[in-house]
Amino acid sequence: MKNRLPEYRKKYNLSQDKLAEMLEVTRQTIISIEKGKYNPSLPLAIKIARIFHTAVEEIFILDE
Repeated sequence: MKNRLPEYRKKYNLSQDKLAEMLEVTRQTIISIEKGKYNPSLPLAIKIARIFHTAVEEIFILDE
């Protein structure tokens, strides 16, 4: 799965640390998601989308 998390995070001027704090996860989790090494759970993906006021599908793109 591809993602646009770094793009959205920078657009909202959020550091990896700040986003991790808001989501109650570690900075390493954010790094892993951004690098495509970890796909977030559905609840975490929804939390991320809500922070950026967008749909989950706008941030996370399924490779077909």
